[in-house]
Amino acid sequence: QAFLAALSFSYLSKALSGTIMKSSITQIERRFDLTSSVVGFIDGSFEMGNLLVIAFVSYFGAKLHRPRIIAAGCFTMALGNFLTAMPHFFMGYYKYETSSHTSSANLTSSIIPCSRHQDVNETLLEFSSSGCEKEPSSYMWVYILLGNMLRGIGETPITPLGISYLDDFAKEEDIPVYVACLHTTAMMGPMFGFLLGSLCAKLYVDIGFVDLGSITITPQDSRWVGAWWLGFLIGGVASFLAALPFCFLPKSLKKPEETKNEQTSYCLLDATRKVLPPSKSKPRKCQLIYSFLSDFYTSLKAVLSNPMYFTFLCCSLLQFSSFIGFITYKPKYMEQQYGQSTSKSNFLIGVTSLPPVGLGIFLGGLIMKKYKMGILKATKFAFTMSFLAYAFSLLHFFVGCENNVVAGITVSYEGKPIPYHENAVFSECNSDCKCASNVWDPVCGDNGLTYASSCLAGCTTSVGHGKNMVFHNCSCLESSGSRIGNNSATLGQCPKSDDCSRKFIYYVVIQVIGGFFYALGGTPAYVIMFKCVQAELKSLAVGLYTLFIRVLAGLPAPVYFGALIDKTCLKWGSTSCGQRGACRLYDSNAYR
Repeated sequence: QAFLAALSFSYLSKALSGTIMKSSITQIERRFDLTSSVVGFIDGSFEMGNLLVIAFVSYFGAKLHRPRIIAAGCFTMALGNFLTAMPHFFMGYYKYETSSHTSSANLTSSIIPCSRHQDVNETLLEFSSSGCEKEPSSYMWVYILLGNMLRGIGETPITPLGISYLDDFAKEEDIPVYVACLHTTAMMGPMFGFLLGSLCAKLYVDIGFVDLGSITITPQDSRWVGAWWLGFLIGGVASFLAALPFCFLPKSLKKPEETKNEQTSYCLLDATRKVLPPSKSKPRKCQLIYSFLSDFYTSLKAVLSNPMYFTFLCCSLLQFSSFIGFITYKPKYMEQQYGQSTSKSNFLIGVTSLPPVGLGIFLGGLIMKKYKMGILKATKFAFTMSFLAYAFSLLHFFVGCENNVVAGITVSYEGKPIPYHENAVFSECNSDCKCASNVWDPVCGDNGLTYASSCLAGCTTSVGHGKNMVFHNCSCLESSGSRIGNNSATLGQCPKSDDCSRKFIYYVVIQVIGGFFYALGGTPAYVIMFKCVQAELKSLAVGLYTLFIRVLAGLPAPVYFGALIDKTCLKWGSTSCGQRGACRLYDSNAYR
């Protein structure tokens, strides 16, 4: 029972750490100015670490002190979490893109965005070059990749060695209950992880070190970076605490049903080993190796040539590839498509998406048991549920929002739509302003148009400080023929329409229903794998399934989904060195 409690907590901590990584993907992308495909590669490094040691741990771990190996794994997970958070403490403060440098120029009011004077323009150029010199190494994200890989290595022994230890020393009738306890506890990890990710995303990345009053961006802004590092520190502490109980647990427990016959057979085996002459041991070893390899090849061929197993494997690869790509970039999709903050996106995933999935998995198992489903019924049920989930997912095409109305990118300065990528951020109204074309510091005009910066909006004066800054006398608002307001603009993008907010509610409902149907057929689908192969090949079938899913879905899916998402970018950010940063604005229709 002590081992079960310790193992349950380790399941919780590993699920928590994994979900914190998923919920921090967008923050890491912005903080390190990365593309989605690179962030996907970082996310996939967990699988790399796992695959590096899984065969070694599964085979040799069972022969060694299993609780201590699990403890070493938890300590390694903790180290991986701490290493992931480390770059935050060495990179200096986060400098987001902005067209007005109040803090450095010591200006309290009267910022002039649209500068028609050469000297002001030179000052801004000097600022950008000095910022470039002071910028830390752009490869600090490698520590996140290594930390995630370490976490993958550390997580490896927990499931195979933990389950085998329970199987060896627990009563036969108690094992299903213990396994159910483990999976129930593990389901709580993602929920806590997304809720913790939501809380961290709401806090500014340098909280406690900078004056929050001087920050001009809000959590809804595409430049906002939350306290992503805080979640990894909490995950590291949880993993460290999970390791401690295993250090004090014994290598083995007494099992009353151990018989004298087994002990006698071990003695006889030892006796035969002593009698055998050394000259015959080498040929015998060669024969054993050859026999093992030929048996393995025969078993492998038998499993992969099974048409039902092979079809199920291909189906699972497609499903898991889409599922992994979807869950990795789901918070980003909710931000870009519906204008939600990262914090709210993570909160909604934790509260609305995970409970229906957990309920679906549980009910799927109950339905199988109640109706005593054979392999044919289970296949039909799994197919029906999968098809329903797929049909529901098609509704996403009808509940998306239109592109953000950004002058010079998605619409002209007169408010008329312009072709994709045919952007012209300069216009007659801002031609005298000497603006930088690559800066993304959006302002929302009285006319409902968003402008890439206050300078490109042609604003000549400003009042206020921080988030409350307002720009006046914006020449581009006059040229758009706006009769509303006094040609002023506020910081940040214009909010999405009420229609978009309503569509977001439909999106959440579709997610809940689709996720429930998908999970309902999940348990019967998984059971098909056991029932369609011979009893002695079950372990190999599960092992191959796990290997193929990780290598062909877990590793590449975040990378190629990220690369596809990058293709829909309309406006890339820029670093202080003038290099391309993270994407700030996506084509909503192409992304959907």
